[in-house]
Amino acid sequence: MTTLLLIDIQNDFHPGGSLAIPTASSDAARTAAFIRTHTPTIARIVCTMDSHHKLHIAHPSFWTSGCSRGGGGERQQHPAPFTIISSEDVRGRKWIPRDDLTYPIGEELVDDAVLARSYIVPSGMRSADGSLDITQYCIEYTRRLEEKGRFQLCIWPEHCLIGSQGHNVVPIVMDAIQDWSDATGGSVEWVHKGQNLLTEMYSALSSEVPISESTDYNYGLLESLREQVVGTAAGRLVVCGQALSHCVNYTVRDIVEHWPKDEMGKLILLNDCASSVPGFEEAGNIFLKDMVEAGVTVESSEAFQP
Repeated sequence: MTTLLLIDIQNDFHPGGSLAIPTASSDAARTAAFIRTHTPTIARIVCTMDSHHKLHIAHPSFWTSGCSRGGGGERQQHPAPFTIISSEDVRGRKWIPRDDLTYPIGEELVDDAVLARSYIVPSGMRSADGSLDITQYCIEYTRRLEEKGRFQLCIWPEHCLIGSQGHNVVPIVMDAIQDWSDATGGSVEWVHKGQNLLTEMYSALSSEVPISESTDYNYGLLESLREQVVGTAAGRLVVCGQALSHCVNYTVRDIVEHWPKDEMGKLILLNDCASSVPGFEEAGNIFLKDMVEAGVTVESSEAFQP
């Protein structure tokens, strides 16, 4: 039986959304058709949801240029979407976090013990009272991103804001999964990612810089995805969604890293149901090549055989 992992098939990544991928509507139509065609053999649908606050570290309003306010009291310029912010930019005060940031009450933000699993936590990141020095944190965060070697901090257009229309699943796919639920008695399993203001989370299984238990590698989700596939002759984990260059890319890489090598062919990527963010096509192409070399089955939705 098939477990279907739908990654971030949300309005903001489709035409008309704030971070639109021009071909995403065609991807969504093929995804919906795939669900309807294979409803009898789809045992589970797991749907991930990019879920952000407005003042997320990768959104413009988190940052100001130089200082938080000018001499006349006006707020200084925010970085434009697709600005790259380096650790040196923060250290040199080209871009700094706004000085009036407050955090949602009760939200787990930074756990020094999690940070310390990979690097020593700088002593200057905490004030004498134990509170987070947000500028020092951002210097350390961007440094760790750069040392990891995958990304520098990219400022995206505000997208998938929790509670907004852009956060919702695109209607054609939502209708298909609701019909699947009605036909099979199954309920969609929802996985929200990206709520923590202070780290990015392209992969549904782990953040770019783990800073808390909720942003560390999600072994529970991994085992859930494996349980009906690994060791089962008819088991398949089928993956599609947006964007091929980012969230599909790094979610699948995180799965592959912990997937049994002799079962890799049961991990199936639908290459006609995902597209790259414009300007990041090379990342998507490299991802597809790497997955073929790893033994993942990369095929079209029409070629799939359960």
